[in-house]
Amino acid sequence: MSLRRHFAFCLVVGTALLGAASAQSPSAPLTLQDAVRIAFEKNPLHKAALADTRAASADIKTARSFLLPHLAFSETAMRGDDPVYVFGSHLRQQRFTQADFALNRLNNPLPFGNFSTRFGGTWNLFDSFASWHGLTRARLTDEAAKHDLGRTEQEVVFQVTRSYYEALLDAKQLEVAEQSVKTAQAIVERSQGRFESGLVVESDLLTAKVRLASRQQELIRARNNQALALSQLNVAMGLPIESLFDLIQPLSEPKFLPLVLHDLESLALTSRPDLKRIIAEQGAQRETVSIAKSAFGPQLNAFASWEMDNPTLLAGGGGNNWVGGMELKINLFQGGANRAELSRQRALQEKTTAMKQAAVDNVRLEVRRAYYDLDASRQQVEVAQTSIAQAQDSLRINQDRYETGLITITDLLSAEEGARRSQTDYWDAVYRLRTSYAGLELATGTLTSQSPAVMP
Repeated sequence: MSLRRHFAFCLVVGTALLGAASAQSPSAPLTLQDAVRIAFEKNPLHKAALADTRAASADIKTARSFLLPHLAFSETAMRGDDPVYVFGSHLRQQRFTQADFALNRLNNPLPFGNFSTRFGGTWNLFDSFASWHGLTRARLTDEAAKHDLGRTEQEVVFQVTRSYYEALLDAKQLEVAEQSVKTAQAIVERSQGRFESGLVVESDLLTAKVRLASRQQELIRARNNQALALSQLNVAMGLPIESLFDLIQPLSEPKFLPLVLHDLESLALTSRPDLKRIIAEQGAQRETVSIAKSAFGPQLNAFASWEMDNPTLLAGGGGNNWVGGMELKINLFQGGANRAELSRQRALQEKTTAMKQAAVDNVRLEVRRAYYDLDASRQQVEVAQTSIAQAQDSLRINQDRYETGLITITDLLSAEEGARRSQTDYWDAVYRLRTSYAGLELATGTLTSQSPAVMP
């Protein structure tokens, strides 16, 4: 190779290596607590729940406004020759004269302009307590929105926790797949040597190569699964799907305190934010029924206004007047609309009561399901941990026996499959133990960023 070609080759290789290095940006370390904290800031579902709480708080201010007087200002400019308008405007401007009583001027007045400046106000003094019931309903709705935010936060924590440990599980499965490829490659090399020595038939070598190809395919799937799990974690945190992180919290067996099912059910019935939300919604519906009842009662309103009328916008020389009064109003008959609305709201109140009972039953069922899942996962971890050492010993013994010709390639590959399966089952059981405990805390309504399920 000439010097020029050698230089060009080195330049191409160096450029390729530099591009590969720049493409792999450094990954930031990430613990599970960090992931939960990021999710509270970025997760769109959490943002939506926060927006609901702000909207509910604004509804309280809206409901309170009905208890206060309402004031308005208006500026009106008018011009015309309508006889009634011209006659009234002359009076309001206090510019009416004897000449304005002429029949011709009354019937056919000249165009006349009027600028009216008006301040007016109304105050609902009494509406059979409908406004007070509306304020109480708004407060209960705000309370329900806050409980809904609490439940959303717990669901976000669970989603992030599950995605984080799933990414750790896929990383462990990738390690197992890589080790399985190495083991399968070693078996192929042993079979190749024994075949060349005439100790085994070619079918043994081909069987070992088929197993190696299978393990290589599993390795490809494991790599893709890990990449997908990391993307899923990014989505759970509310970050761009291509974000890179180094998950530094290990996938290890947790140590949890003994749990009592009855105590967990009692805890859930007092702690679940969604149950508290339903109770608040039930109270809000009760206030809605009271509002519907208030429609049958009297209403007392006060009103007042002050008006200034001038011939031009800036110049004075006009007049002003005021008026005030009170109105008592009773809806005697509206075609049965009020009674229909009251019946509808009472039916919805019965519905909320039934939904509360259904929610209580569902919560107890969720707690039981999570409790039994955790119990099964704990036992499966113990079984899988015991089988790992046994499977490894079995593989080592069968490898030695295969070398001495005491067993067939099928027996050896069966032992290799058992060793791989024991590793896979163990890490899967640890993952399910972690996530099932998080699921139990979610079912009891106690899952937070500081929960044992989140802490390392």
